[in-house]
Amino acid sequence: MAFSPQRRLGLKTALALSALPLLACQGREPLLRIGAHDWPGYAPLFLARELGYMNPSQVRLHELTSATNALQALSAGAIDAAGLTLDEVLTARSEGLTLTAALIFDFSAGADVLLAHPALASLADLRGRRIGAESSAVGAVMLDAALTAAGLDPSAVQIVPLTVDRHEAAFLTGEVDAVVTFEPVAHHLERRGARRLFDSSSIPGRIVDVLAVRPTAIAASPMALRGLLKAYFHSLDYLAAHPRDATRIMGAQLALEPEATLTALAGLQQPDLALNQRWLRGAEAELPRRASELAALMVARRLLPGPVSLAGIGNGNFLPGEPRP
Repeated sequence: MAFSPQRRLGLKTALALSALPLLACQGREPLLRIGAHDWPGYAPLFLARELGYMNPSQVRLHELTSATNALQALSAGAIDAAGLTLDEVLTARSEGLTLTAALIFDFSAGADVLLAHPALASLADLRGRRIGAESSAVGAVMLDAALTAAGLDPSAVQIVPLTVDRHEAAFLTGEVDAVVTFEPVAHHLERRGARRLFDSSSIPGRIVDVLAVRPTAIAASPMALRGLLKAYFHSLDYLAAHPRDATRIMGAQLALEPEATLTALAGLQQPDLALNQRWLRGAEAELPRRASELAALMVARRLLPGPVSLAGIGNGNFLPGEPRP
């Protein structure tokens, strides 16, 4: 559920402490530390925790403020895994942080957006304007796609780096004229009159959210990872069977009303277990092919400095029903 500033500060302190080496007790695995920010696709993780599906002796779920925050925590070794977009995983790999996708959370189909002040009626009106975006690959991919659709070169706009926790305030105070953001921030800004000029429904399959895991954690905590994924799919089952209660719980995490939570989820495709298996399991897995296509696009758009190794990009061995590696 949503945290107060004091709770958020305490959580950051706990996260900093968790960066200390975690040694397994005799006969026990190290605690698996997971980070996730407020994105509807990650909300089932928090639902799993609130419903008691997640074993607290195996897994600790940390609320983070942004994807940038998650990448920093992964790089520092403060967490073992995090919810990230596939392009963010590729960027991390290009910078020497090898991450493996163990779960496909969702495909964005409208939940990532470019919002502008009401006076800007079209993408072409962005020329010369200040556009806020997170300094991460997903922000760059969305902005690149929107500017391409507008026929504008990146030099035609002023890009203002903003982590997602600053998107709403920067937009409302006029620090930026437009912002590349996502749910739940998009919902709050649209209620305040922001105009939707572009969203991820125009670039299907481009933005994929995954559970990105450090290889050391895969080796050290396989039972915890397997238990986490089982809890996640259990929470999806609960969402399908009890949507009213599930959206109430997830809405508290996202600071959205239940109906707005349903609307946010409608902008996502959440793969079931069978689709996850097709994307992550075996020699014919879909993820490596999609990652290769995305990496090529990112290199062509100068979002990556060059080719990236895709060795071990996906691992479906920890999905429910799969044998342990």
